[in-house]
Amino acid sequence: MSEVTQSASISEKGFVPTLLLCFFLGFLGVHRFYVGKIGTGILMLLTLGGLGIWSLIDFIIIVVGSFKDSEGNVIKSQ
Repeated sequence: MSEVTQSASISEKGFVPTLLLCFFLGFLGVHRFYVGKIGTGILMLLTLGGLGIWSLIDFIIIVVGSFKDSEGNVIKSQ
């Protein structure tokens, strides 16, 4: 039997810029605009990053390498 593994492709967006944008401007959702998630970027802008909670969660997801761009590609260091 052959085992089929499914691997997500790595995004063209940079890991470090995404991480820094989330850290410094996460409450404005700038990192979501950067990766192409315009709708959730606007929501973060209007709610100030869910009063910081949403930004913190996004930061953790970026650090562990599970954050995805608008096309579903994983943003992680290479």
